[in-house]
Amino acid sequence: MGIYLNPGNKGFWESIRSKIYVDKTGLIARTNEFMNTEDKFICVSRPRRFGKSMALKMLAAYYSCGCDSKDLFTGLIIENDPEFDEFRNKYDVIFLNMQQFLSEAEPGKLTEYLEKAVIAEIRRVYGELFQEQETILASVLRQIYVETERQFIFLIDEWDCVMRERPKDDVLQRSYLDFLRNLLKDQPYVALAYMTGILPVKKYGSHSALNMFAEYSMTDQDVFEEYTGFTEDEVKELCERFDMDFEETSRWYDGYRFKKFHHIYNPRSVVESMRRQDYSNYWTSTETYEALKIYMDMDFDGLRADVVQMLAGGFVKVNTRSFQNDMRTFETKDDVLTLLVHLGYLAHNSKTKEVFIPNKEIMEEFETAMSVRGWSEVMRVLRASDKLLEDTIRCDAEKVAEGLDKAHMEVASILTYNNENSLGCAVSLAYYSARKDYKMIRELPTGHGFADIVFLPLPHAGKPALVVELKYDKTVDTAIQQIKGKHYSQALEGYTGEILLVGVSYDKVTKKHECVIEKME
Repeated sequence: MGIYLNPGNKGFWESIRSKIYVDKTGLIARTNEFMNTEDKFICVSRPRRFGKSMALKMLAAYYSCGCDSKDLFTGLIIENDPEFDEFRNKYDVIFLNMQQFLSEAEPGKLTEYLEKAVIAEIRRVYGELFQEQETILASVLRQIYVETERQFIFLIDEWDCVMRERPKDDVLQRSYLDFLRNLLKDQPYVALAYMTGILPVKKYGSHSALNMFAEYSMTDQDVFEEYTGFTEDEVKELCERFDMDFEETSRWYDGYRFKKFHHIYNPRSVVESMRRQDYSNYWTSTETYEALKIYMDMDFDGLRADVVQMLAGGFVKVNTRSFQNDMRTFETKDDVLTLLVHLGYLAHNSKTKEVFIPNKEIMEEFETAMSVRGWSEVMRVLRASDKLLEDTIRCDAEKVAEGLDKAHMEVASILTYNNENSLGCAVSLAYYSARKDYKMIRELPTGHGFADIVFLPLPHAGKPALVVELKYDKTVDTAIQQIKGKHYSQALEGYTGEILLVGVSYDKVTKKHECVIEKME
């Protein structure tokens, strides 16, 4: 076994020995389907700490010759696959961690350093099949294939680190992409190439060196959806095993949505939460809020207003196709929003073509990024939201109206009132802190229409439910009467606690809010 050639199964052995291991070996059956087909080039991109490296260690353990991993997979999902034995430990695997090579190589000599290191290891096994002075990795592998018909599986981790860490070095990027193309494209020795990174591969300017790869990204994971993170069933099992509250776990770490699997959880954060028996911000502690803030401050086409709308629990339309798959080419706000999807700071609904902040963990990261500078007006609204909720629960309608007036004045430069939707966004933001004790639902179906905003108390809260109806340039009494007349409270089926009916109106002439609060009989 080596470092680059046939790294063996120790990495996967450590994974399954861990206190928390979630069986994702079904991924192997998926990759087996692509073996030696025209679809054998796979690029799976996900955010940091979403299990990319662990998946590669698992694939290395399964495919690498020179070891026998049958016992490691005993009792796991892949063992029951009819092709389990056909590919197991039958291939030479070349494992490349590009982050390691980039860190160790002299400036501008990434590919030369990589080829020297990998060829030196291959020489120990196949040295008699190529000349000693050979320095081109692709040439070495072709000669081995000609003599032995041995094929290789390429597992490449952090493939995009050059683009992320050397964003302005066009020469390095181009030479790196050319190296990968020459190594992999149209080469008979390639049985499968599986790359992982944060960014997809398709569009680095006009230089489409890796256009043979199929992309599976956070905007469309396709057949790899359930292997992107933890599924809802997997998290339920963990919560039962570790005696953790599933609803609270969902509130903190759920939110990534795909076509088939509508609830994908951040795996790193769920594992840490179970292990530590606590809910906190675990995933983003490996990142920095400065990175998020840089992108938030790029106010293309009203990006700041979109961020505010998402903080309020809203959704924003996005066109992900214009994104150039790098971290410096931004022409529109769609490019910035799409990058935030790939980084994991936003979730993407491919059906509605919308993005949103997925969960409480990520919401806290947005708060941290805003608190530094440049978002002071929004932070003042968030800090005042505790008082607004207290006034609402005390049924002090006058104080609530005053609080909404102040909140509107703070964000007026970012968020423009022009209809009930924008009013709803501002009101949701004003009640931001309520999410500590409530589940906030925008546009809740009631059977007789949609309640604008419903705050359903969490089990620990001990607070009343709030049914909020909003009216733009109409009377506040109209709002209360609509809640009663359409029986919106009936949508809270199974809830037996106190319910407050909250009507809010905004007059576009006076630029004032009015509020009426009634306790439901």
